[in-house]
Amino acid sequence: MADKDDPKTALRHYLQACRDDLIWKLDGLGERDARLPRTPTGTSLLGIIKHCLNVEAGYFGPTFGREFPTPEDLVPLAAQEEDPQADWYAREDETKDGLIDLYRRVGAFADETIAQLPLDAPGRVPWWGPDAPDVTLHEIIVRVVYDLARHAGQADILREQHDGAVGWQRGNTSLPRDHDWPAYVAKLTGLADRFR
Repeated sequence: MADKDDPKTALRHYLQACRDDLIWKLDGLGERDARLPRTPTGTSLLGIIKHCLNVEAGYFGPTFGREFPTPEDLVPLAAQEEDPQADWYAREDETKDGLIDLYRRVGAFADETIAQLPLDAPGRVPWWGPDAPDVTLHEIIVRVVYDLARHAGQADILREQHDGAVGWQRGNTSLPRDHDWPAYVAKLTGLADRFR
């Protein structure tokens, strides 16, 4: 557990936990299953990873006057103007392992920003527009943890729907062991059906 007396360490701990959980949801999946759209809006497990790595690169890069060392690996804002979903799917020339590696490199880059700046360091999010308020590093870390946690929840559901793999974290499903899930689902369905 993170040092509760050091807010930056605690925030960094939760940020890394979200990253690890997102990557873990791709364990054991081949390219097709990682890329396959699983919602009516095309969300895929690998698309979530690509979106999250671009989110982190932006919030911990240009927001604080830093540029990711290989910006050509990221989805530029101009590409998102052309295709608003450009950061939500893997192109044919991108691989699952390649995007996971890129996400780890983006994480290290973001961690450098966090290590180099105090929590009250000011920043400006370029894509929020010229009238957007200034932000602090603290606000951005919280915002990114919030964003990644939401996407980790999406990934939990997508993976469970794919092959039944469940769990909150590696080694901790947070679910009862040896539970009769079909009976539980039948019970909940019966309760819901009373409200027809």
